[in-house]
Amino acid sequence: MRGREVSSAPDYTVTCLVMGFINLLWVFCVIWAWLGLPAVLAIGYFLNWLIIRAERSEQR
Repeated sequence: MRGREVSSAPDYTVTCLVMGFINLLWVFCVIWAWLGLPAVLAIGYFLNWLIIRAERSEQR
C-alpha cells in the first residue's frame, strides 16, 4: 500500500452537465404533460432567476 502511486481522479464535469440537462429535460416533459406549457415556462423563468441571483451574489 505504501509504495503505490496515487493517480488523479477522472474529470466528470461534462458527464455531470449532460446528465443534469437530461434530467431537467424529462422533468420539464412530465410537468408539461401534467400542468401544461405555462407551468414549464414559469418554472424555467424561476430557475433562470435563481441562477442569475446566485451569480450576482457570487460576484460580491
